[in-house]
Amino acid sequence: MSRLHSERHLVARIGWLRAAVLGANDGIVSTASLIVGVAAANPDKGAILLAGAAGLVAGAMSMAAGEYVSVSSQSDTEKADLARERAELAADPDAELDELAGLYVARGVAPEVARQVAEQLMAKDAIGAHARDELGISAHTTARPIQAALTSAATFTVGAALPLAIVLLVPAAWLTVTVALAALSCLAVLGAVGAGAGGAGVWRSVVRVTFWGAAAMALTAGIGRLFGAVV
Repeated sequence: MSRLHSERHLVARIGWLRAAVLGANDGIVSTASLIVGVAAANPDKGAILLAGAAGLVAGAMSMAAGEYVSVSSQSDTEKADLARERAELAADPDAELDELAGLYVARGVAPEVARQVAEQLMAKDAIGAHARDELGISAHTTARPIQAALTSAATFTVGAALPLAIVLLVPAAWLTVTVALAALSCLAVLGAVGAGAGGAGVWRSVVRVTFWGAAAMALTAGIGRLFGAVV
């Protein structure tokens, strides 16, 4: 008798993990870049703090709205596909049975076995079988707009709070360098945590997020210094 063993799969995290990593990453990068850019143009801490706070609020709301609209569109598409599949099952169940069996045959299952599997799965949950094996929709990957919106907004706020805290604590002369180094350090940690939670390679994720974060801050600092000099 074979002994059962437990397995821990990470695909169930894909919905909230994507939104969380995206929100925190954007919160750090956009707010730190905004602060660095404004500081390069105008070293007044009051102006920098106001710009950073406005960026935090606007960014969190933008992330929530963007995630909700984007994931809602995905959810609407999934619902439309499921409704179409239900109609096809009601209109011609035999053709849908042949279609499901054909999918299993294409994956390497013997035709007779594929037919039996398709019949048994459709007898238990026809729409569930077609959603999973024909449409690629499952409970783990289905779109959840509200979860994505709240997760992105919350993690954006947390990420953006770090550069703002540095503005309050660090002297103006050290502000640009400190914000940049702290942001890059947090991005590296975020990349490692996100990769670990998703079971992916850590170093590639760390290099990716820190590179683009550094590029964003360098570009905004250059623009701030250019326009600051012009004004």
